[in-house]
Amino acid sequence: MKHQKITGIVLLLSMCSGLNLLAQSNKISTDELSGKVNTVTTAVPFLMIGPDSRAGAMGDAGVATSPDANSIHWNPSKLAFVDKKMGLSLSYTPWLRNLVGDINLAYLAGYYKVGKDATLAASLKYFSLGDITFTDIVGETIGNFKPHESAFDLAYARKLSDNFSGGLAIRYISSDLTNGITLASGGSTKVGRTVAADISGYYNNDKIKIGEKKGVVNVGLNISNIGGKISYTETAQRDFIPINMRLGAGLKIIADEYNTIAFTVEAGKLLTPTAPLYAYDSTGAYIYDSDGNKTIEKGQDPNRPIVSGMLGSFNDAPGGGKEELKEVTLAGGLEYWYDNLLAIRAGYFNEAATKGNRKYFTLGVGVKYSAFGLDFSYLIPTVQNNPLQNTLRFTLLFNFDKKAVKDVPTEESN
Repeated sequence: MKHQKITGIVLLLSMCSGLNLLAQSNKISTDELSGKVNTVTTAVPFLMIGPDSRAGAMGDAGVATSPDANSIHWNPSKLAFVDKKMGLSLSYTPWLRNLVGDINLAYLAGYYKVGKDATLAASLKYFSLGDITFTDIVGETIGNFKPHESAFDLAYARKLSDNFSGGLAIRYISSDLTNGITLASGGSTKVGRTVAADISGYYNNDKIKIGEKKGVVNVGLNISNIGGKISYTETAQRDFIPINMRLGAGLKIIADEYNTIAFTVEAGKLLTPTAPLYAYDSTGAYIYDSDGNKTIEKGQDPNRPIVSGMLGSFNDAPGGGKEELKEVTLAGGLEYWYDNLLAIRAGYFNEAATKGNRKYFTLGVGVKYSAFGLDFSYLIPTVQNNPLQNTLRFTLLFNFDKKAVKDVPTEESN
């Protein structure tokens, strides 16, 4: 355990020095482009962790599901279609417990309905990396610290028509990984801070027919974490945060007054640069140009402005179109409700082996009683020794006003 903690600090300090360990420190050969790792890496990856149990039980798919208090993370625009006056959610996730015993994620989210067409929401995500012992280059202890990261969101969603809504979220991000520790190179570290925004849309049609059954169709799109780069030192280059696009669709079938089942699928892609293939000589050393920069053999320079990085993320992979397709993640899930009291959920998430290799099934249950709800999810990886193995999520939900807002369509009440 202690060795794992020290190893974790080495990674943290490397990140603070402006190194991209997976994408830049390892040499990528032409042969490796067809089958070896070239993961798209960013700073503050905790922003991509699904915080709640409902989506966590449905393969981490949430951009096109029915709205709830956690919608601010998946798709803020869904909040325009909530049917309660006010809601609150509290989630807790022990994280990477197969590696370290004290890493966890906590999430608090809530919304308030403003009239029948608009909703305000806020959330706080807090990611703790536990107690870590810092050591110097010769292994001497130089202090203990609890690295942590957080994100505070404010969101606004509004119906633009009977079936369509738009949403905007503003996010303040803080990442304190080193407690200002001085690096071996002599430079000092600092807290990484930046601001980002989400832009989203949501389509809801609850008046369709599937044979003799009533149905609901949802379509959702969210581009999240559009924001400034982040740095942990004064001198290191600034790194992209995980700007991400999710696009999905969902179908709900109302079998009868007691039984409903919903299906959802979504695709996701990081809108950040892919590491290029750098040229190196016969001795294995990088080749540098006249300006002291590494020579790029294939791909594009990852040190680009934010908008250029987002637009270029669709065609900058050194492996071409085939590698770009591998950067798309797929997720899907189903949710069955009995009498709006008991839910059973399942899902699957897939990521290419060369882009992170997250492949896992998810299961979960939910219960609802009056204004109170409880959700639970469990993750089952398909790859052995996966650090996400046995991940559990717990979520408490509260509705402070049971009376539905008039004239607001809702899936849960159908």
